[in-house]
Amino acid sequence: MIDMAADTDRPAGGTKNVPPSPMPRDEGGWRVAPAPDGRGTPEQHQPRPPHRWRGFWIFVVVLLALNWILVLAFQPPGQPRVTVPFSPYFLNQLNADQISSISSKGDSIQGTFKSKQRYPANDSQATPTTLFATQVPSFWNSTQLTEQLQSKGVEVNAKNPNPGTSLLAELLLGFGPTLLLVGLFVLLARRATAGGGVGGALGNFGRSQARRVDPEKIRVTFVDVAGIDEAKAELTEVVDFLKTPERFQRLGGRAPHGVLLYGAPGTGKTLLARAVAGEAHAAFFSIAASEFIEAIVGVGASRVRDLFAKAKEAAPSIIFIDELDAIGRSRQGTISVTGANDEREQTLDQILTEMDGFEPNQAVIVIGATNRAEILDPALLRPGRFDRRVAVQPPDRSGRRQILQVHTRSIPLADDVDLDALAASTPGMVGADLANLCNEAALLAARRNHQKVEMADFTESLEKILLGAPRGILLSPEDRERTAYHESGHALVGMLTPDADPVRKVSIIPRGMALGVTLSTPDSDRVSYSREDLEAKIKVALGGRAAEEIVYGRITTGAESDIQQLTQIARQMVGRFGMSDKVGPVAVLPSDGQGALLPGASETSPQTQYLVDQEVRRLVDDAHDEVTQLLSDHREQLDSLAHALLQAETLDAPDAYAAAGVQMRPAELVPEASVPVKESD
Repeated sequence: MIDMAADTDRPAGGTKNVPPSPMPRDEGGWRVAPAPDGRGTPEQHQPRPPHRWRGFWIFVVVLLALNWILVLAFQPPGQPRVTVPFSPYFLNQLNADQISSISSKGDSIQGTFKSKQRYPANDSQATPTTLFATQVPSFWNSTQLTEQLQSKGVEVNAKNPNPGTSLLAELLLGFGPTLLLVGLFVLLARRATAGGGVGGALGNFGRSQARRVDPEKIRVTFVDVAGIDEAKAELTEVVDFLKTPERFQRLGGRAPHGVLLYGAPGTGKTLLARAVAGEAHAAFFSIAASEFIEAIVGVGASRVRDLFAKAKEAAPSIIFIDELDAIGRSRQGTISVTGANDEREQTLDQILTEMDGFEPNQAVIVIGATNRAEILDPALLRPGRFDRRVAVQPPDRSGRRQILQVHTRSIPLADDVDLDALAASTPGMVGADLANLCNEAALLAARRNHQKVEMADFTESLEKILLGAPRGILLSPEDRERTAYHESGHALVGMLTPDADPVRKVSIIPRGMALGVTLSTPDSDRVSYSREDLEAKIKVALGGRAAEEIVYGRITTGAESDIQQLTQIARQMVGRFGMSDKVGPVAVLPSDGQGALLPGASETSPQTQYLVDQEVRRLVDDAHDEVTQLLSDHREQLDSLAHALLQAETLDAPDAYAAAGVQMRPAELVPEASVPVKESD
């Protein structure tokens, strides 16, 4: 099965297809209205702001250049000083009475010759000079050296005999770079203080990273949210309180401190929060929960305090915390290695404290969004904090049509585009999926140089999203025939099993990681499944493997995804849905989001786990026997369908049923041909 839920939580929807007036024209001349996510909005060319750091770096370069120039200017002019060995060169020059004066500092000696010397003497490139330097060995007899210097009349000084070096030059050489670095730090601190208040650079580290959107810049309203009317109705009271709080306060009522939006990814939680701010004309502070957390303990709590302080100053305002489970995970059973609260727990505690500190007359509401409400800490969900919980469910057929209307406002559509048919052919899709579908169709139409987006563009884009792009691989005749029988087995079992979903399309064109695919959808949106429905799904998943066993007498790896799918269904039937007579209506498997280390996980004995495994195996074995018998009895129909697939490669529902010699079931007016029941490897 392909999961139809998107990973992002940024869908869009709308209740009416009401474009703003007047509608702008795009480059092609079409009158289109912008979509909620910004597509179709005319580009606004704003002047690029000047770079704030350009003048700063110019100042740094000038300081470095000035320091270098001053060092060169105060260097002593004249001859270079050559370093010579103490023995034998210095001693030979001393004995030859060529040393005029010396200046000693520790074991180092600097002095002058009576006449210019070239060292090394055999080096014609060496510059003649009277200045030299040498090092006295530590083991040398200093008394003997002193006597030699006195006998030759050498002037011995306690300071450098070269008068060219000045105190200013030494200061620049020794402290210039240090002073420059200190000046840079001072300048950076002043710039940070000017931009971030008294706290400076270190204070900004603990400030909130939330993105603020002013009321006049929020363009999303409830008109742009579709398919989740129940959630909008729940939030209408929040909007009314932010707009007219005195209406509730005169009767002693107060708005909920927090509203928790939970549901599958892509259902529209983020867009719904922005729409509440747009309807109420309130400031909107948006931040992801993970942005509070830092390696330094206490930074997250500081950011929470700063965020709530800013929101109270901008009241009426809305604080939107996305992916609340990143910091709001349940603390039951958690153990800290150090024995103290970690950064996540301190941040969560600070959020709880701030929400408790709301005054009844403060028009600040916290909206949290999460995909896993079952793992949130109970302290978050008690009254007075997130005391209102709103489920954001995937849209039904009517809701999907409304979402498609919103996302096609910025797309010129051809006359053959039927949004009702698209809504019917996308069961299980949420707002983010439908937004992606519209975008892919527009891109495909542009590549084909269409003036408008046609229905064929939507259909092919839908197949690309669900199944992947066709792969340009060449299968051998044997592999191609085996794939045809494999997919025919799935399709024929689906056609002949009463409780199975109707087959919509069969294909042996490789797409994505699959060599073939069988598509099947129900006639209407399903909210629950009976035992017979789930057993039919297991049978359809086993159809490909059984067809290979009947035709070829051996099995291949092509049924890997089928086995994973049917095993998951069978285990859930036994361990979660209570559809096994031996296990009974007892939940023995943890639900989604739970595990061995999470609260609420089921504890079962090894005997119970063994019984679950036995029941799963029994369900699969019984289904395999029935499918094998079914395909053996209808072998001619299996061969006919496989041969038709080899010729056409892709068969729609009427052609597939006709090739198999099976009468089509009555379905709704618009067939739904988009949800894959099976992908063959």
